[in-house]
Amino acid sequence: MLRYAITDRARFPGDEGAREAALLEQAARLAAAGVDFVQLREKDLEPAALAALARKLVATLHGHSPAPKLLINSRADIAVAADADGVHLTSTEGSLTPADVRRLYAAAGLPSPVVSVSCHTLGEVAAARRSAPTLILFGPVFEKVVADPHADCPADARLSDGSGLNLLHLACAAAAPVPVLALGGISPGNTGGCLAAGAAGIAAIRLFLE
Repeated sequence: MLRYAITDRARFPGDEGAREAALLEQAARLAAAGVDFVQLREKDLEPAALAALARKLVATLHGHSPAPKLLINSRADIAVAADADGVHLTSTEGSLTPADVRRLYAAAGLPSPVVSVSCHTLGEVAAARRSAPTLILFGPVFEKVVADPHADCPADARLSDGSGLNLLHLACAAAAPVPVLALGGISPGNTGGCLAAGAAGIAAIRLFLE
């Protein structure tokens, strides 16, 4: 089973320095536990700060063997600059494609990257499959956190229902042979259902904080 952890330093207490330290500690724990992938998803950071954090994560993760693959959310330029292992893309029309990312890595003289793509519908899965990503993250399967602009912290966000295991099963079939990871409300109790539906593994934020 593939395990794909997604970062969210806003869930840690303290100032920016404390949150960054906690995120790096979490990354070290995930690496020691044998997690396969870590996605750096800190969209609020300025490019320079994101690149600096990415370099620290590369050093942290690559200090373990085998090392988890570090993917940077949406920013292929920062992924290349930090020598990260790959990039996570959205399925939004007009965004970078896996082929675009591979060309950037080749131009920089770096090994071929891991490229994951997030999908929410069967149509997006079919389109993503044609672009030949390494992985597809499909969700939300069980639930989705909906940000409240008036909330003081992530715990104040509300949850909406996910699409369910039947749609996950159809997504896995449509994506084949590209592996699909289930995303959204994943827990130890429902992971088995995701695998039975055809998922190659799971992706999560909250699960890997626990």
